[in-house]
Amino acid sequence: MTVTGQNLKDQIRKLVELQVMDEEIFRFKRELREKPVELEALKVEFDSKKVTLKELEDKLKTVQVQQKELELDLKMKEEGIAKADASLSLLKTNKEYQARLLEIENLKADKSIVEERILLGYDDVDAARKALEAEKVTVLQYEKEFNAKKKQVDDDVAVIGDQVKVKESQRSRIAPEVRPDYLSRYERVLKNKDGLGIVKVDNHACGGCHMHLTEQVMNELKKYEQIIACDQCARILYLADDL
Repeated sequence: MTVTGQNLKDQIRKLVELQVMDEEIFRFKRELREKPVELEALKVEFDSKKVTLKELEDKLKTVQVQQKELELDLKMKEEGIAKADASLSLLKTNKEYQARLLEIENLKADKSIVEERILLGYDDVDAARKALEAEKVTVLQYEKEFNAKKKQVDDDVAVIGDQVKVKESQRSRIAPEVRPDYLSRYERVLKNKDGLGIVKVDNHACGGCHMHLTEQVMNELKKYEQIIACDQCARILYLADDL
């Protein structure tokens, strides 16, 4: 198909129009890919907060169980002391009496140790409970922040999705006006170069990779006889001042 200079200029203008839209479409789609990643990072952080909360809940349960075991041990020692005291009057020899008194003293000494451990245990339970309550407040606040951020991300995704649809609709009206071979070439480069398929020449350099262009390339561009691409990045080149 023969293409005149003016026709080629018109085609390049259409490609530049497409590029403006495609740049936005690529940016929007990149944001759509990044939003779930952003949300997943927030979720991971939120889940770590819940793990800490679970650990503190488990710690409180552990110290509470230990405290109950100590209280049960104390009760058994008190019952043992009471039983030993009650049996003193039944003993017949002084040797047996003295042995039972020693037993009672040992039980009382053990009871005193258990009582001390119970007192310390109260401090442990209190500290564990306070740490848990403080973490609950932190997690609740973080949950509110997470839900707010999640809603914002979801809203952003919905808005960006609508913007993509609008831009793609606009694009679909212009794309048929471009020659199929030009459009195919442009879209191939567009895909491979992350949304930048056609670039203007800026001070004798490619607007995409900034490679310096030879005078021969510059002259070919001014002729408008064929599509000219950068030898280094393959992006289609155009002279903004000529359009």
